[in-house]
Amino acid sequence: MKKMISNPELIAKCGLYCGGCGAYLKGRCKGCAENVKATWCKVRSCCIENSYKSCADCTKVPLESCDKFNNRISKIIGFLFNSNRAACIRMIREKGAKAFADEMCRIGKHSLPRKSK
Repeated sequence: MKKMISNPELIAKCGLYCGGCGAYLKGRCKGCAENVKATWCKVRSCCIENSYKSCADCTKVPLESCDKFNNRISKIIGFLFNSNRAACIRMIREKGAKAFADEMCRIGKHSLPRKSK
């Protein structure tokens, strides 16, 4: 199993941190940037088409109203894995990719958690 490291290049297009994902750490996934089979991911496709490192670079539409970012599958995955991709994107925008990668390593997660009610 790989050791979790802080590396901004391991930030997925949607804001998740591949460097903290179990599949990545176990060598079963190369991460978003290297996953050429992820043609099903609308967020990844949009970021590649627009030359964005992640959705944090997008200024076309507010994140909350982006149909590609807020699709049904991502909401289900976010619920199941307690991930808050929108909070991740906001943190990347506010503090930068390096600070985000550092924080994910500090907390040992692939995402900031959803807020509990």
